[in-house]
Amino acid sequence: MSDIVLSVEVRERTGTGGSRETRRNGLVPGVLYGGDKGPVAIALKNNEVVKAINSGSFLASMITIDHKGEKQTVLTRDVQFHPVRDEPVHIDFQRVDETTVITVEVAVQYHNEEKSPGLKRGGILNVVRHAVEVNVPAGSIPDQIDVDLSGYDIGDSIHISAVTLPEGVKPAITDRDFTIATIQNSRAARDSDEAEAEGEDTEAEAEGGEE
Repeated sequence: MSDIVLSVEVRERTGTGGSRETRRNGLVPGVLYGGDKGPVAIALKNNEVVKAINSGSFLASMITIDHKGEKQTVLTRDVQFHPVRDEPVHIDFQRVDETTVITVEVAVQYHNEEKSPGLKRGGILNVVRHAVEVNVPAGSIPDQIDVDLSGYDIGDSIHISAVTLPEGVKPAITDRDFTIATIQNSRAARDSDEAEAEGEDTEAEAEGGEE
C-alpha cells in the first residue's frame, strides 16, 4: 500500500455537464465503486492528483481517499487524460481492502541476459508480454514480475509456468501455458554458427588429408 492520501468531495451533479463544471472549478471528476456500496460521483483536487500520478505509485497500488475525515482504501482502475494537454480529466476508483482479490497487470522485468547461451551468441530476446495480467490480493500487488533468462538458448520459449511468481499471485489466464518471451536467431548468431561450422569442416578436411 502506498502513502498516497487524496481528499475527495462528493459531486451532486453527474453526467457530462457535471464533469465539465467540476473541471472548471479546478477539480478532477471521478467515480468510486465496488464493495458493498453503490457508485458515488466524486471530485479531487487537480494538484493532488498530478502529484500522485508523478509519484509512480498511483496505478496498481492501494491508496487512501479522505472524505471529511472518513478514509477508505481504493485502487485506481482508470485514468483518462486530455488528448492535447495530457492532464487528468477523469478517474475511476474501486473500493478494496488488503484481502480483496483483484485482477491487475504487472510489468515484467527480464534478468541475467549474460547467463543466456542464446543471447551470448548474438540471439535476440523477443518480448511477447511486457506485462502479465494476474489475480492477487490488493494489499500484495508486486511492483514487477521477474523472469530469469539463465540457460535459455536460441529457439527456446519462456512460458508462464517457468516463472516464479510472488506468493499469492496467480496468472489470470488459466486455460493455457502462455508464452512470456522467446530467444530468436539473429544475423550475428547465424554468422557465428556458420563460421563455427566452416571451421569444423576445415579442420575435418585437414585431418582427412593427413597420412
